[in-house]
Parts: sequence; structure tokens; C-alpha cells
Amino acid sequence: MPNDGVIDAAAAVLGDMLVESKDAVGEISLTVVRSRLVEAMLALRDTPGLEYQQLSEIAGADYPARPERFDVVYQLLSFTQNRRIRVRVTTDEERPVPSVTGIWPVAGWLEREVYDMYGVLFDGNTDLRRILTDYGFVGHPLRKDFPQTGYVELRYSEEAKRVVYEPVKLAQDFRSFDFMSPWEGAQYVLPGDEKAAAPPPPPAPAPAPAPAPAPVAAQPQAKGAPTPLTADEIVKADAPAAKATKSRVAKPKTTDDTSESGAGKSGPEAGPAPADPDVVKKPRKSRAKKSPEGEA
Repeated sequence: MPNDGVIDAAAAVLGDMLVESKDAVGEISLTVVRSRLVEAMLALRDTPGLEYQQLSEIAGADYPARPERFDVVYQLLSFTQNRRIRVRVTTDEERPVPSVTGIWPVAGWLEREVYDMYGVLFDGNTDLRRILTDYGFVGHPLRKDFPQTGYVELRYSEEAKRVVYEPVKLAQDFRSFDFMSPWEGAQYVLPGDEKAAAPPPPPAPAPAPAPAPAPVAAQPQAKGAPTPLTADEIVKADAPAAKATKSRVAKPKTTDDTSESGAGKSGPEAGPAPADPDVVKKPRKSRAKKSPEGEA
């Protein structure tokens, strides 16, 4: 939902607890008095129209040039209004921030992260221990004045088969970033690109074809206008037809009888009539076998 009227409603319910409010890029940020943080959070949670029921995150920021160098930022979410809001308090290395674990128990883990990274103290957190760094770690890594050398780090050594402590080593040298994207015309060659072959020059653009002449509309001809055909192209109706082409075959091949082609009978009545199956033929008489000469 839009944030219209949220600052006015928060200012009315917070009163003198509100130090500063602003609406930037669609997000509302409220700065409240550090000592009255718990009271302000309860008002933002329970006031109708605000109803920020959930604590989503607690983050820190370090500004060493300020007297109160640390910002502790709370991100709240309203389920009923579908809106978010940011609440901020400031402190230094010694003044503790009131803990909100009595409102949101999840704040215990989040406050331990801010303490571990920045060294901010929280009054009321009963388990304020380091949560990200190792046991016995000295210092707070996200402070701007945290040194890059002189501290130890731990790792598991495969050779020693145990956890070992070693001086902190930077993985790479410090670099100066120009924040230019190579896809947006950076004026330098990326590492490795010098090995690639130079691309061929683009071909010259082909000349544009000449525009085709506009077609001329046919004008209707008046009666008696001369035909555009020539006399040789006109075929007269009474002209003699073209001579027929002579066939190369001197005499066409014909057959007068089926015996010439072997196609069978010349007609249905030709040839001997078939035998009648109803007529019974008499058996032939056996002929006497002739005896050879010289026998009786």
C-alpha cells in the first residue's frame, strides 16, 4: 500500500520521541530517541493504522567522524497494511541501546550480530555473545577503523588435522574501482581480452538502390486510334494455316489377323467349340497289339 499519511500518523503517536522523519525513494525512515526506543516500538506495533507487527532485520552502520558513530537500524513489517518502515537510533562505543527482545524474541540473534560486527552494546539482552567471529576474537570487523593486519584467523589444516590460527592475509591487493561497466564503453582492455584477435572491420555500407520509376497509368484510347502492333505481328483471319508437319513413319503398323500378333481369338465364335459336359463319350476300343514278325 502507499505510504500516504504514515509519517503524520507516526508523528502524532510518537510525539517528542521522534527526532527526524523522511520519505526517500518510497521508503519511510524514522529516527527516534535512543533511550525511548522500546516505547516507540510498542507504539508503532499497537497503533491502529500503523500496526508494524514483525521485526525483519537489525543492521548497523559506522560513521567514525560523528560523536555517535553507530547507526542501529530496525526494519519493521506490517502484515495488515502491507507496508514497511525503518526505525533508526544512534549511539557510540559505550552507551548501550535498549534491547527489544521483550517485544520480538528474534531480536536476540540480530542484536548479537550487531554487537559482534560493530561492538554496539544492548541493555537487556541476557545472552550478548559473539555469533559470527571465533572464540577469543579481538575487535569488531565492520568498524571503519578495523585494521587489515595484525590479527589472526583460524582455518582447518588438512596437514595438521586440526584447527590452526594464522595471521590474517589479504587475498588480493587493494584496487581502485572506477565503477564503469565494460558493456557501457569502458576505456580500457579487460584482462584476457588482449589475447583475442581483433575483429574484422565492418563492411562498407552498400549504396542505396535507385528508386524505381513510378508506373504510368494507361490512358484510354479513342476510337480509331492506331494499334501499337506492327503489320508483321498481325495475323489475318483469312491467312492460310501453317503446313502440317510430315510424319517420319512411312506406313503405320497394322494387323489384320490375331495370328500376326498372338493376341488370341479373333472373335468370341472363332476356334473349336468347348466340349459339352453332359455328353458321355464312349470308351475307345483297345487296339490289338501287333506281334513282331517271325513269331507264331
